[in-house]
Amino acid sequence: MPFSIRLILPSLAAVLLIMAAVTVQASADYDLVIRNGTVVDGSGRQATRADVAIKAGRFAKIGEVSGRGLREIDARGRHVSPGWIDMMDQSGEVLLKNGLAANKLLMGVTSAIGGEGGTPVPAEGIQGYFQALEQQGISLNFGIYYNAFQAREAVVGDADVAVSDADIAAMQQHMRTAMEAGAVGMSSAAFYPPASFMSTRELVELGKAIAPYGGIYAAHMRDESRNLLAAIEEMITVGEQAGIPVEIFHFKNAYAPHWNKTVHLAIEKIESARQRGVDIAADQYPYVAGGTGIDATVPTWVFAEGLDKGLERLADPEVREQLKAEIMDPHSDRMVANSGGWENIVLVRAYNPDYEQYEGMNFLEIGAALGLEPADAAWNIMLEARPERAYALYFMMSEQDVQTIMRQPWVSIGSDAGAAPKLGEVDDIGLPHPRAYGTFPRIIARYVRDQGLLTLEEAVRKMTSLPASRVKLEHRGTISEGNWADVVIFDYDNIQDNATWEDPLLTPSGIDYVLVNGQVVVEEGRHSGKRPGMVLYGPGHRAADTDDPAPAS
Repeated sequence: MPFSIRLILPSLAAVLLIMAAVTVQASADYDLVIRNGTVVDGSGRQATRADVAIKAGRFAKIGEVSGRGLREIDARGRHVSPGWIDMMDQSGEVLLKNGLAANKLLMGVTSAIGGEGGTPVPAEGIQGYFQALEQQGISLNFGIYYNAFQAREAVVGDADVAVSDADIAAMQQHMRTAMEAGAVGMSSAAFYPPASFMSTRELVELGKAIAPYGGIYAAHMRDESRNLLAAIEEMITVGEQAGIPVEIFHFKNAYAPHWNKTVHLAIEKIESARQRGVDIAADQYPYVAGGTGIDATVPTWVFAEGLDKGLERLADPEVREQLKAEIMDPHSDRMVANSGGWENIVLVRAYNPDYEQYEGMNFLEIGAALGLEPADAAWNIMLEARPERAYALYFMMSEQDVQTIMRQPWVSIGSDAGAAPKLGEVDDIGLPHPRAYGTFPRIIARYVRDQGLLTLEEAVRKMTSLPASRVKLEHRGTISEGNWADVVIFDYDNIQDNATWEDPLLTPSGIDYVLVNGQVVVEEGRHSGKRPGMVLYGPGHRAADTDDPAPAS
């Protein structure tokens, strides 16, 4: 046989291999079958041994699966759960830069709802924003809120000014535009200026604008500390008067003098509202410290005339002396009093090489090292970080309160963290907090397996069907035939959040596989690079060139 012909003809082994592959593909009933796992289906029902078959991105059969899959995963000795849903995500901007969201996927998150601060674009740009995510591809499913202050700022700017009825009408139109573009609802962050300048009336009226679209209102409340009960009452008022569901972001009792006391009154208030028909619930992260900018230590009035004027005031020595007295007042609503003093506030991101050596130290220690009062040290670091936002950890919750909140059946899980632009680095908001890498495995490892605070079935429900129902994610949140096949396969005995306060960027262990819409995105603890995620359009989404709402993902 001529040499040239031998190069063209395949070997007998190759021919047999091709024929075998064709035969397997022709005889396969499913795209993927997960066999022999213990299925925790997300409903809260008791886990059971079952196979799970997936076809065309959806669950096709659960139980004893006799048909074959193009691929099969043996989950013997493992638990099989719906993909975990992050109810309080911060990835709105970073997904445009890197859609892999590796730190999220590696801790089992298959869907995330962002937008505490709103969308990264104005209301009229949301449709294009979603299209950009779809075109470039994302590894997880993602939905987002439009923030009430975005609507306000578009109409009256960022100063503390009164708004007219005409202003509110214009703000409502921005909200309608956002809902029709696919926002899941309205958010607010009334603790932070200038969003804190919004009145309850404004929030109610904007809430009325989202009501016809089936939207939900979610908020970083006006106060999570001394005035926690009043802040919850405002949430209830918005829900009742606007006729909408409300969600308390990262529910906590962040006031050291009231630890282990006020939380019970807060829960009673929420339970009372729920009993009379208010659709109110909450989410939380499982840590005793929150993290945010150093600016959260500054009284709100400083920024009443806008950010630039506020920074100018903060640099004024006379104003500073006044502020130092205010923030230590037990009646202050700012983070120094809430945390019990500067010794409980730790610098974690200075954005300045002159101060990097102090990261990981509290502000009493930093002040002593610099020969300054703690407030001066903190505010100097804050001002010198501009235009970046310097960050701190605020150890302002008790473990007992964290557990009391976690036991409530209407509390889901949210990390309050974003995707990292690069795995092993801080999340996109720039805050080195272990919640960005450990939140969801920590729930199972610490609060189910090690402490027995929750059953595994209840913990999984809090991370799956509960959040899916809150933001109206159709066909997600349970392992049920016809639902989108988002899956986490994990080793219950060895799952562990490895991220700590000292080393917050460590990835978890014990999560073997993560599937998004039927595709394997994490395999044996490594991200595959696939991007099968979908935009999670809100219930008011209207498809382009039509007045009819498009179905939610």
